[in-house]
Amino acid sequence: MIKNEKFKLMLIAGARPNFMKIAPLMRELQRHSWITPILVHTGQHYDEAMSQQFFDELEIPPPAINLGVGSASHAVQTARIMDRFEPVCLEHKPDAVLVVGDVNSTAACVLVAVKLGIKTIHYEAGLRSRDRSMPEEINRLVTDSICDLFFTTSADADDNLLAEGHSKETIHMVGNLMIDTLVHFLPLIRSMNVEPKVIGGGLRFDGLKDRPYAVMTFHRPNNVDDRQVLNDLTQQWINLARDIPLIFPIHPRTQKQLREFGLWSCLEQSKGLLLCEPLGYLPFMNLVCGSKLVITDSGGVQEETSYLRIPCLTVRPSTERPVTIWQGSNKLIKPDEVEGEARRVFDDQLVFTKVPPLWDGMAAGRIVGVLGSKKKFS
Repeated sequence: MIKNEKFKLMLIAGARPNFMKIAPLMRELQRHSWITPILVHTGQHYDEAMSQQFFDELEIPPPAINLGVGSASHAVQTARIMDRFEPVCLEHKPDAVLVVGDVNSTAACVLVAVKLGIKTIHYEAGLRSRDRSMPEEINRLVTDSICDLFFTTSADADDNLLAEGHSKETIHMVGNLMIDTLVHFLPLIRSMNVEPKVIGGGLRFDGLKDRPYAVMTFHRPNNVDDRQVLNDLTQQWINLARDIPLIFPIHPRTQKQLREFGLWSCLEQSKGLLLCEPLGYLPFMNLVCGSKLVITDSGGVQEETSYLRIPCLTVRPSTERPVTIWQGSNKLIKPDEVEGEARRVFDDQLVFTKVPPLWDGMAAGRIVGVLGSKKKFS
């Protein structure tokens, strides 16, 4: 595998979900003298200032290269990444390119690397929602169809890759880098004094001491871009907040849609709701750690709540992380079930206790161990 004196590994980060996975991997790689990690930030993240915030708080070293692609449609963004990543590969000539997750940067950079004859590695490979209306599912399928080496987070991902024709020797279940990050920062997370920047609602954070509360995140198009669905969700949030304090860090897309549909003022007047600006990873996880419930349509938080044994209601028809349902704390629900299912959790009718195998904070070490084996790229 090691053609040169040092193995040159190019790692790709593009959006918020990538940063929490790259952080522990970069920490581990820097401990080994035989490998030279080169971090490439595609700039896909919608907010460059928040992107820098994640790098700072997760202790990720400054990227060697920033492609600066910015936000755009899926097609335009993918094309920009490919156009700007190709000359980077030609200049640096990496021995392998490692991508994480399922964002546009993931698929775009793998396509470039494969066409240039560079070995490719996918961490978080094999996850499948079976829902091709999700852009992330297309990215997952494209990436795994052409990669050389696969690192997985759960046994179902291994099964998916085997069913798709990949050889067992190329598949390695290593655990969950998101949990590596959580374990590393958990003492700091729990000790923080978080003061969210409130932008609406009648709830005040300092009034939550010793009170059970729920944290919500919503941003997916099928929940926030449909007027009727968002209207129904808003009414449920207001009803729920009469009895259960809700902390709601608002994604820019969600706030835009709430205002456009004339729903923002309704939320602002809800006494049990705290609307705040988006949070960095550490303060957000502080809120999650103190909560009794998370209501979301996101992906990663399904994993973190499973490790923390906090019930998570995921408002989606499917999940690419089914292990969080089988062995974790996650439950898929429909938009019209939010209020009822949340009340069940607060009535202690739903209790979750399991943590999936190998979600122990040591995935990065396992990954580097596999990379250090010469036979993997012989």
